[in-house]
Amino acid sequence: MKKKALLLMVSLLAFVGVLAGCGGAEKSASKEKVVIGYFPNINHVPAMVAKEKGYFQQQLGDGTTIEYKTFADGSAFMTALKTGDIDAGIVGPGPAMNNYSTGADVRIIAGASTGGTVVLAAKDSGIKKPEDFAGKVYITPAVGCTHDVQYETYLNEIGVTSERIGGTMKHLTGKPAQYSAMLQSGKVDVVVAPEPWAAQIELETGAEVVIPWNEVSWGETLPAAVLVASGKMIDESPEVIESIVSAHKEAVDFIIENPEESKEITIKDIKAETGQELSREVVDLAWERIGFTYEIDENAVQEFADSSYVLKFLKEQPNFTDLIDKQFISSETARR
Repeated sequence: MKKKALLLMVSLLAFVGVLAGCGGAEKSASKEKVVIGYFPNINHVPAMVAKEKGYFQQQLGDGTTIEYKTFADGSAFMTALKTGDIDAGIVGPGPAMNNYSTGADVRIIAGASTGGTVVLAAKDSGIKKPEDFAGKVYITPAVGCTHDVQYETYLNEIGVTSERIGGTMKHLTGKPAQYSAMLQSGKVDVVVAPEPWAAQIELETGAEVVIPWNEVSWGETLPAAVLVASGKMIDESPEVIESIVSAHKEAVDFIIENPEESKEITIKDIKAETGQELSREVVDLAWERIGFTYEIDENAVQEFADSSYVLKFLKEQPNFTDLIDKQFISSETARR
């Protein structure tokens, strides 16, 4: 009898051990900390709204700590994604494509916004049309960034190119928050600005819009910002990615349904991250040039990538078959 009791106890302990192992496997599938990256501009409002409303926390649960990091350009963002300093976040499609093409483990898992790229010239510069850009100095956030490719694609079609590929335009890079001062000081002739900086420059300096947001290449169709994660993160923690996408979708829906409150959240977040407080007039104008969506126009992405190759931002003809992963935005099980 004692022997049977001992065997029964051993069996029960083994069974408990199996259950514990299962529980441990479930726990390891979650993350104790998730870091979300984004830029402090209006194309990245979904991250600001999700942050303010606590959507990531709600989706990932109280056992997960949520942190946020902001970036001034796509290069710094992609470095952080590759090193694991961030787990997911919003970035322009340009940096995502460029890094993917050079072997980076990055996947686009949702759209975030469209539009928001505006090309302006100083009020008294004499620049009235795109053909006037030849020989001028222009500035974008980074070489090969989304706004840069949109701008250079548009100009390439009319025969105006940068010094980088044998043309006459001189290219500088810098933070969009500095563009207004650089334009007024004469350090640059043309700014290729994401919103809300374009609206701020236009209203505060009287700069003239030479190429409107909906006329620059793919102005209305190209994802201006996308939600990305690493392939490793998707493979190892798909439920975490699903939760991140679900929170992102909630944020996009909120923006569409509550534009006025979303504008207030934007003003507050940009001030906290950059020290600059945008006027409501600036935000209202910028908002007219932006669309928010978690869907992705794959054709526009491929056309943009092909142009990046033609303009020599990419060394090889791109193949983005595996870059865009739509399983999470199309999943019926995604929590909304």
